Amino acid sequence: MAGAGQAGRVEAGPGGRGKASAAEYQGALGSLSVNAPLPEVLARGLKELRAAEEAGDLRETARCGLAVAEAYRRLGRTEQADRAWKASYRAARAARHAGAMAWALWSGGTLARQRGAFRLAYRLLRLAAQWGERGGDVVVRGYALAGLAETGRIQGDYAAVEELHEQLLAEARRRGEARHTVWALEGIAQMHRNTGDYDRALTLFEEAAQIAERAEDLRGWAWALRGVADVVSVRDGEVERALSLLSRAEEACRSMNLRGALAFNHKMRGNVLYRAGRYEEARGWYARAWEEFEDMAEPRGTALSRLGLVKSLSRLGRERARTAADLVELGGVLERIGLRHAGEMVQKAAAELGVDPLPQTRPRPRERARAEKLSGPQAPAPTVADAAGLL
Repeated sequence: MAGAGQAGRVEAGPGGRGKASAAEYQGALGSLSVNAPLPEVLARGLKELRAAEEAGDLRETARCGLAVAEAYRRLGRTEQADRAWKASYRAARAARHAGAMAWALWSGGTLARQRGAFRLAYRLLRLAAQWGERGGDVVVRGYALAGLAETGRIQGDYAAVEELHEQLLAEARRRGEARHTVWALEGIAQMHRNTGDYDRALTLFEEAAQIAERAEDLRGWAWALRGVADVVSVRDGEVERALSLLSRAEEACRSMNLRGALAFNHKMRGNVLYRAGRYEEARGWYARAWEEFEDMAEPRGTALSRLGLVKSLSRLGRERARTAADLVELGGVLERIGLRHAGEMVQKAAAELGVDPLPQTRPRPRERARAEKLSGPQAPAPTVADAAGLL
């Protein structure tokens, strides 16, 4: 990706042309590139945060704390991210700065979604949108609305958020905001892919990749390539092309230390290999993704990786009864996380693996599931984040 890593503001243009910027890097950190490696962002953020605190500058404390919270979140250090966004909010509230309060709430809502606490995510993101509007900060209001749309999309509530995605895409194109144009295109593409309109999904993912590349937005580019790989795999059976795209995306993820995006990349590699009937290879990638998601306390990715692992192990000859019991357990986990399509997803897997109808069984203990996963023939039990502990 030529020229990636340079900072720059978004230039006007109807198609999201111009260089991408990181609106969450503010104040003393405003010069940081959207592609800055996260350890670098964290180190700079902590340094500037200490300086702001020593100077008694509450607004700058809130701004630097926001960058620290986002770096921690994207590095998968969720407990530290939780403390950081709350500290940023307290500083912003003490400074009576509505915009800074909104940014902190946006960070907290994004973290809540990452941890599977969707109800809390909606609450915090709605507050972020309200405070952004009250403070006249159209950027944070847009980020908060985008967060609400993404939360609904992840849950599978497409009817509720499709129009909002389209509205945000039109607004981003009008303002020439490359980063948000890419985000909206990817979200709409994912909905089309999940409802079976592969042609439309591929067109949108490819447009997102092109805009992200022009804008030097490595994160958006990596996610778009993952989407393209998914569609060419499921629609066309182009295994090697899909794997090549995922390898290119992985390089971008590693350059910034994007742990979450990298874990989803590895899970998608498992998907591609599974569809190609390469079940032993798929099993290895699903297990790897499971470990990565669990290490970040990311329950949705953990559960979805385990679902792929269960399917792979079944194809490799695992007992039908154990496969069925795992699917029952996974159905409960996915429903508790709040995914609307959880039941349909599990039933589809059960039919595909020939274990339908599913029995009613009690979940196995976490320790047994982990031991079975590490020893080979079984799949691991997922971790579910405790939403009540987030505030």
